[in-house]
Amino acid sequence: MANKREPAPGWPIVSGEYVVGNPESCVGVVTLGSHGLEQACIDAGAAIAGPCHTENLGIEKVVANYISNPNIRFMILCGSEVQGHITGQCFKALWENGIGDDGGIIGAKGAIPFLENVNKEAVERFRRQIVEVVDLIDCEDIGKITQAIKECLSKDPGAIDEDPFIIELEGGKGGGEEEEGVIKPITPEMAIIESRMRLIGNEMCYNGLLAKWQAGYYNGKIQGIATGLFLMLLIMGILMF
Repeated sequence: MANKREPAPGWPIVSGEYVVGNPESCVGVVTLGSHGLEQACIDAGAAIAGPCHTENLGIEKVVANYISNPNIRFMILCGSEVQGHITGQCFKALWENGIGDDGGIIGAKGAIPFLENVNKEAVERFRRQIVEVVDLIDCEDIGKITQAIKECLSKDPGAIDEDPFIIELEGGKGGGEEEEGVIKPITPEMAIIESRMRLIGNEMCYNGLLAKWQAGYYNGKIQGIATGLFLMLLIMGILMF
C-alpha cells in the first residue's frame, strides 16, 4: 500500500467551489469552466474536484490546496476550457515550465497569466509533487473522466516525501475567486457556450483548409491535363509540317 501523509490542518486551506473526498487520494480534478461534474469525480475516488475560471487567482488557489496535501500526485484537467483565460492551458504551462522572475507563467496563453501570491518555491513544489497532468480539456464525458481517475489511482506512487507546503493567499478561507481579483470570470453557462463555439470554429477552420486543399488539387489536375493536351497537339503539329 502506498505511503500517505497528513495534509495541512483544516485542509483544504483555501476556500472555493470544490467538493472534497478522501484526503488520502492521489488525484485532484479541475473541471475548468464546467460545473456539475464534481461529485461524480469524488465518487470515482478523487480527493478534491471543482472548477477554476481564472489563470491567475484561480490557479493560485488550486496550487495552494494541492501542495498543502502531499498525497495529491495527479492533476486531471477536464471540462470546458475557459475562453479568454485559457486556464487549462495555463495549468499545463505552469506544470511544464514554471514561472519567470516576474511571476508570469512561462508559455501560458491566457489573458493575464501572472501569479502574485504564489512564489517560485511553491510552484517548484507543485511541479515536483504532481507527477502527471492528465489532459481532458473540453471533455465533459463523465465516463472518460472516471476512467482517468481510476487509472491514476492504480498508479498511486504514494505521498511526496515532504511536509505540507502552506501558503497564505490574500482573502484566505473566506475569499472567493470573484472577490479577490480584478478579472471577473464569465458565467459557467457562457463558458460552455464559448467552448462549443470555439470547437465549431476549429472544425470550420479545418473544413475550410480541407476544401482549399481539394480545390488546389483539382485545379492542378485540370492544369496538368490541359498542359499535356497542348504539348501533344504541338508535337503532332511539328510532325505534320
